[in-house]
Amino acid sequence: MIRPLLQVTAAVGALALIPVTTGAMASVETSSYRELDAFMDVYNRVKADYVEKVDDKKLMQGAIDGMLASLDPHSSYVDAVAFDNMRLQTEGNYGGLGLSVTLEDGAVKVITPTEDTPAWRAGIKSGDYITHIDNKLIYGGTLDEAVSQMRGEPGSKIALRIVRRGRDKPFDVTLTRETIVQKAVKWEVKDGVGILNINTFSATTASDMRAGIAAIEKQLGGKPKGYVIDLRANGGGLLTQAIEVTDAFLAHGEIVSQRGRDKADIERWYAKSDDLARGLPLVVLVDAGTASASEIVAGALQDHHRALVLGEKTFGKGSVQTLLQLGPRTALRLTTARYYTPSGRSVQEGGIEPDLAVPQLTDADYKTRPVFREADLRRHLINETKVDNSVLEEDTKTDPRFAATPEELKKKGVEDFQLHYALQTIARTAAPARMAGGAPKSGGRR
Repeated sequence: MIRPLLQVTAAVGALALIPVTTGAMASVETSSYRELDAFMDVYNRVKADYVEKVDDKKLMQGAIDGMLASLDPHSSYVDAVAFDNMRLQTEGNYGGLGLSVTLEDGAVKVITPTEDTPAWRAGIKSGDYITHIDNKLIYGGTLDEAVSQMRGEPGSKIALRIVRRGRDKPFDVTLTRETIVQKAVKWEVKDGVGILNINTFSATTASDMRAGIAAIEKQLGGKPKGYVIDLRANGGGLLTQAIEVTDAFLAHGEIVSQRGRDKADIERWYAKSDDLARGLPLVVLVDAGTASASEIVAGALQDHHRALVLGEKTFGKGSVQTLLQLGPRTALRLTTARYYTPSGRSVQEGGIEPDLAVPQLTDADYKTRPVFREADLRRHLINETKVDNSVLEEDTKTDPRFAATPEELKKKGVEDFQLHYALQTIARTAAPARMAGGAPKSGGRR
């Protein structure tokens, strides 16, 4: 699933004293008791008259799940299974397929496959629906049940039935589970440019990224021409790590603000360290799978004009979930705030618009494949200040820079057009700096 922008709190059950008149308090209590009476009436009827005996725990779990599901797509009760799944997403490795999925109207929908995993190599794509696991229909079950079935011992096989928009019939794929290593950051050097592929914001992301920068400089024997920060298909993770990663490229200024229900409830985070890239050109790659914590990084670097954001519009998840521990292996994941970029933008629904929209031309189906974003989720939070770019998006004229076909690009050895374009952009941006006598000093801005 899209990894929520998580902050963890140890304080559970704290009470806020709200000054209200006695009459107002009585009115609120009367309304609450009336609704609780209705709930108990239904509960007692089910207990007494349902065709089969029902377990109290099952009824209460259903009531809790229904209550939270009525709020927004990201608030949920985290039971023991979900708690372990979430811990694995942010901390450990597991045997599985490398898929991020969500539940849509009872169907399991793929958000994105993780690069270089069984699902990615099998060609499973964003927007695909998984209807059967090992020939058993999974429609109508819970997301955690589906995730648990897809995980398993490395080396074991699993069959998935896929429904894809644009194909007449479902098709089956058989995959072999592997140990999915939660490697937060991969790095490489191409054409003298350092590439930092940040896959998730787990507990070690910032330190792994700093190690990647050091390794790039060691390989080159000095500074690169610039850096590409690849946030494509990064569903987010820990707020602290998003802030720390952004701070690594900013010498000063606000990174993100968080605003709760009360207008006075605002928290801000600022850059404190020097720019590790010392003003070298930065390009941030984004797509529809760039969500949550990833959007904080992209939005902050864009607002400070520290990086050029390139690619496709991001997912648009601008809410913060607080994890409230209820028991040793249970918790409440509750949406408690929205986050805003340094310029005061909320990315909720609208996402981050790239400075330069670049399609992924090396994907043969880039024009027809389904795109899945926050605005497609039922009961998503509404952003009243969202900018409407529908008129711009209706422009169907082909940009001459992006007229090449996948076949033509592959003949030229281009396997990833967006990354290829980012490297070209860094080369063009870095050239004036070299002519002027080198990169700006630490903290400089492009």
